[in-house]
Amino acid sequence: MSLKLFLDMISQPCRSVFLFAKKNNLPVEVKLISLKNGEQHTEKFRKVNPLRKVPALKDGDFCMGESIPMMEYMAEKFNTPDHWFPKDLQKRARVNEYLSWQHLGIRMHGAEGVHLGERMPGEPAAADKMARAMEDLNWSLDLIEKTFIKDGGFIGGEQISIADLVAIVEIMQPFASGVDVFQGRAKLSAWKERVVQAVGKELFDEAHKTILYTAAE
Repeated sequence: MSLKLFLDMISQPCRSVFLFAKKNNLPVEVKLISLKNGEQHTEKFRKVNPLRKVPALKDGDFCMGESIPMMEYMAEKFNTPDHWFPKDLQKRARVNEYLSWQHLGIRMHGAEGVHLGERMPGEPAAADKMARAMEDLNWSLDLIEKTFIKDGGFIGGEQISIADLVAIVEIMQPFASGVDVFQGRAKLSAWKERVVQAVGKELFDEAHKTILYTAAE
C-alpha cells in the first residue's frame, strides 16, 4: 500500500512536501485537496487529519499532519540521502535552527501580502498595510541572507536540505500577488538558482505553477 499525501498546491507547506517526495522519487500517491472548496472539512478527510489542514499524510493506518515532521518521517522511512536531514549533530542543528525560526520569522511575513490582497482588494487602506507588510518581509529576507544562507551554499551547509525547501516555498509565496522579492537581492537570487538546480527546474516550476498562475490572472 503506497503512502498518500493530501496537498493543495496553493499552500507553501504542501509545496515543500511535494518537492521533497518527488525529488527523491518516493513511492507516494498525491491526492489534491481544494481548500477553497472546503474539501478539508469533509468527514472522509477528517479521518486523515482531524485538524482539517493540509498537508496530510496517510501511511496504512498511520496518519499525520504538519509538513516538517512529515518530511522527516519520509526521510527516515525511505532512507533518503543524508543531506536532506543530516545525522551529523551540528549540521542537523543548523537545519533545525532555521526550521524553528521560520514559523514567525518568514512564514507570517511571506504570506501577509497575499492575504491582504485577498481581503482588501482595491481598498485605500490596503496600500499602506501592504507597504508595512513588505517592510516586515524585507527585514526577514535581510536576516535570511545575512544569517542563514551560506556563501555559495545552502541553509544547512554545502548541500540542499529540507530547510531550503521550507524556505523557498515561503519566499516564492508573494509571487501570487505579483511581487518578485528577488529583485535587487543578488545573494538571495543566487541561492534560489542553486535550489532550482538541485531539485530540477521542471519540478520546481510544477510545484509553483499554481501561485504563478494566480499572479498572472
